[in-house]
Amino acid sequence: MQGLRQRPHAKVLIIGGGINGVGTFRDLALQGVDVALVERGDYCQGASGASSHMIHGGIRYLENGEFRLVRESVVERNRLLRIAPHYVKPLQTTIPIFSTFSGLMSAPLRFLTHKQQGKPKERGAFLIKLGLTMYDSFSRDGGSVPRHRFVGRKRALAELPLLHPGIKYAATYFDASVHNPERLTLDVLQDGERAGTVNGTAPGSATARASNYLSADSGAGVSNTGTGSIVRLRDELTGEVFDFTADVIVNATGAWVDLTNQALGASSTFMGGTKGSHIVLDHPGLLDACKGREIFFEHTDGRIVLIYPMGDRVLVGTTDVDADMSGDAVCTDEEIDYFLDLIGHVFPTLSVQREQIVYTFSGVRPLPRHEATQPGFVSRDYRIERHTGARTPGEGAAVVLSLVGGKWTTFRALAEHMTDDVLAELGMDRKISTAKLAIGGGAGFPADEAGVQKWIKANMSAGRDADRTAALLTRYGTRAEAVISYLDAGQDRLLRSTRELSVRELEFMAGHEQVGHLVDVLIRRTSLAFKGLVTGELLNEIADVLAGPLGWDTAAKAAEIHRAQEVLERYHRVQIHSLVA
Repeated sequence: MQGLRQRPHAKVLIIGGGINGVGTFRDLALQGVDVALVERGDYCQGASGASSHMIHGGIRYLENGEFRLVRESVVERNRLLRIAPHYVKPLQTTIPIFSTFSGLMSAPLRFLTHKQQGKPKERGAFLIKLGLTMYDSFSRDGGSVPRHRFVGRKRALAELPLLHPGIKYAATYFDASVHNPERLTLDVLQDGERAGTVNGTAPGSATARASNYLSADSGAGVSNTGTGSIVRLRDELTGEVFDFTADVIVNATGAWVDLTNQALGASSTFMGGTKGSHIVLDHPGLLDACKGREIFFEHTDGRIVLIYPMGDRVLVGTTDVDADMSGDAVCTDEEIDYFLDLIGHVFPTLSVQREQIVYTFSGVRPLPRHEATQPGFVSRDYRIERHTGARTPGEGAAVVLSLVGGKWTTFRALAEHMTDDVLAELGMDRKISTAKLAIGGGAGFPADEAGVQKWIKANMSAGRDADRTAALLTRYGTRAEAVISYLDAGQDRLLRSTRELSVRELEFMAGHEQVGHLVDVLIRRTSLAFKGLVTGELLNEIADVLAGPLGWDTAAKAAEIHRAQEVLERYHRVQIHSLVA
């Protein structure tokens, strides 16, 4: 944040710290562009952090006729498996199928109108086989996952015994998952910051600077000067306001693009986001029933839903309803009922109780305005809108490039397209492609389990056993080597309330990962909240450690603890007791 204050100008200002804004930041920095990024909350706090944690080609988008998007998504899925192997892993996916020819008549109508006419007709084996065959065809060049296979009822139940006994077939194919989307976003961000580091360490000298908790002030608008367009920025931690100038503004605020443009004096009506919710279950029976696979299927209302393991937890999602932008995106009781019902649809003998839900999350997808089109049929493709900000008498208009749409899987390709558009505005040429460039801790990541074990053995120490070392590799990829050097440079100890963190690791996060609030550590620097591992003791202990490096006095520390409690309860249905008095 200090770097932006001390040199309040950049060629390009990106507003929005989700994966698409951060991806564009990295790409522009690699081209040598003087770029700044601001995010009003924490990085990956919005829709990017509320995804289904999948990196996938989007087989269901074939029904929408989005062949370009599916082809690009499959290519990018395969690419991310190579350049971000520390976070992106192959995911075996099984579709339980209950009929053979169902949906043959209604599918063409859905394809042509993007609407569901009458009671949904489930997709039968013939349609699913056709879709998977087409899906495989997009992976022919550079594909790194096996092709799909079909089995009958007997074989399906032998592989997954708790599936509904009424199934007729099961189709299995591979996509990919990202278990740490928040940390992958941080890796992409830090790649950009490193690319923008110039000789010397003078404050503000870097040509790629980013700050969370820094928003475009809603009352400022955009005006123009001889040195660029002025945007008023507000520090959300201190309340300080200052002006920042840029030649090009990239609006990557997702579902809030129109609201951001309104604040910039460039009103638009591009967006029509839909809300998607998920629940996380601590349910050993359901975990075992999945056998390490994603169960991906069509529920009774025609909505495509999923159940899949994430470590020792199970993720269930997702809904797709028009979002009310005036309220919070939270998982409702009705959505939870829906999730419990869909689990029973494929695993009818399993009992799942609300008490087994350890975490919920919701986000608003940054979809284009869709008028009468039903949410499930709204395009997941993206486009870039060029428009101009408010005019100042005697001056030109500020160029604003707004991102409409976008999904996790295609963030690298999308960032490449946005960067090329920005370079055209600046009259610059691309210097480097990101297509084969490893992301963060994916560089040099072990290629197989033997390599992982070798890495763990090489980085263990007297005070750090194999489990702790493996946890660091999982959290940081090969960036864990720098973290371990930091840990070993002083006296360290594990927290009393969890074996997943140590005192010096928290200090490393505070000093190197732009932690603004206690809750940032719980939700986005670690998976403690996602796993349902947050306790009152943990909150107090982490707050005690962070207080020093972040300058919290007793009152600020207590406020952070209660803020974390409020966020977890309000947005994630997590209730924490035994807090500080």
